[in-house]
Amino acid sequence: MSRSPVFGSPLFLGFDHLEQMLDRVQKTADGYPPYNIEQTAADRLRITLAVAGFAMEDLQITQEDNQLVIRGRQKDDSEGRIFLHRGIAARQFQRAFVIAEGIEIEGAWLDNGLLHVELRRPQPEVRVRTIQINGKSRPVVDSEA
Repeated sequence: MSRSPVFGSPLFLGFDHLEQMLDRVQKTADGYPPYNIEQTAADRLRITLAVAGFAMEDLQITQEDNQLVIRGRQKDDSEGRIFLHRGIAARQFQRAFVIAEGIEIEGAWLDNGLLHVELRRPQPEVRVRTIQINGKSRPVVDSEA
């Protein structure tokens, strides 16, 4: 089944890389571990993952370009134990979130089986720029970035 590109419209110029990021994140999403994303203030976000059974040394958080990647890997401690039922997941995971440019990862903490990651989203400044319209000659490209 093929899907139409999200940014396939000619009105979206230069967003090809976003389409690739969405494809990459979609491949890593399998539903485990479950998570919440909440807005805690006008410029603050919190991602909370349910990581019951994981210790701090079993978890790793990295920022890879514009992705926040959270990985978990538990040590196998089941040797010598007999489980009549094993319903608590003890598997490794990788959860990736695409973060917009400018979002800052402020920190993380583990509390009662929940991993919280705090993010700050600075409010964008409004930029208005007037573009000069020339006659029949090509526009002069200024060096302003």
